[in-house]
Amino acid sequence: MALSDIARKVESTANAYSLKRSARKGWRPSVTGYAGYGNEEFVHVLGRVLMHDPAAEERDTWAQRGYRQFFTIQVTHHEVEVTVGGKTVAGTTNDNGYIDVLVHDHGLEPGWHEVTIRAKGAEEASSEVLIVDKDTTFGVVSDIDDTIMVTWLPRAMIAAWNSWVKRTNTRKPVEGMASFYREISQQHPEAPFIYLSTGAWNTYDTLVNFMAENGFPRGPLLLTDWGPTPTGLFRNGLEHKRVQLRNLFIAFRKLRWLLIGDDGQHDPITYADAAAEHPNHVAAVAIRNLTPQEQLLSHGSLAPLVKVNEQSSFDIPLIQGTDGNALARAYRTLPSS
Repeated sequence: MALSDIARKVESTANAYSLKRSARKGWRPSVTGYAGYGNEEFVHVLGRVLMHDPAAEERDTWAQRGYRQFFTIQVTHHEVEVTVGGKTVAGTTNDNGYIDVLVHDHGLEPGWHEVTIRAKGAEEASSEVLIVDKDTTFGVVSDIDDTIMVTWLPRAMIAAWNSWVKRTNTRKPVEGMASFYREISQQHPEAPFIYLSTGAWNTYDTLVNFMAENGFPRGPLLLTDWGPTPTGLFRNGLEHKRVQLRNLFIAFRKLRWLLIGDDGQHDPITYADAAAEHPNHVAAVAIRNLTPQEQLLSHGSLAPLVKVNEQSSFDIPLIQGTDGNALARAYRTLPSS
């Protein structure tokens, strides 16, 4: 048996024990909704079902400590149903308690809409979905860590400090990135913003609050789940981004995307591959260049793992800059901007 199989078995057994123990103590399933996305034909409704202690009291000294987000008991293979517009569709949570219900023929107009999520034994919850107009031709996909927020991920110790210990309201935005995104949004009012990250779903509320407080355009987040998989002890962040990009290309066939990331890890390679495989869906690539200190904390070297101009081949427009202000200046020089 592979080490990853052993780890998954241990994780599953521990969660099953915690699930039964928490239920005996009076805990109940609780639904958390995540912003979903879709077009006028279908929509993904996203969320998660976790066990919740009804008697829990939040204390200010602990409430914003990031590590609380990771102590969860997921409710697996649990019956759920979602209502979008006037249509209700049933589904179940997956092995980690996540909800991803696909609703066809929902009848919603383009824009943001509220949807309802119900789970057996839990209070009804609401979430939001973004319906993209069929005639929209431009959108933005943005990384989060070290692209719009200074986190120095995925260096393990720094990541643990920023995600688990540091107060969530002290995280810093990358200079100029919010104003850069707002400029794009003003030029393309119908453009969807999708935030694609290898960060954990457990940090969803923290990230949504961070983006709202710092003036980033609202948009669905596509995060991942930490822990063992059938092929490894940890999720493959590079594959996560590739799969999600392909899903977006399939869902929105008329859209051409501006892909924004940083050179601290694999964004240049991921975006170069996406542009090569789906040239009709990538309008341009924007790469934030990390400082030597950020490079060192990100992967242990003072230089980027990938030198964008040398090892990555872009047949579409490429801009680079150290922050949002530099990227905005470069963006204004693009023919289609």
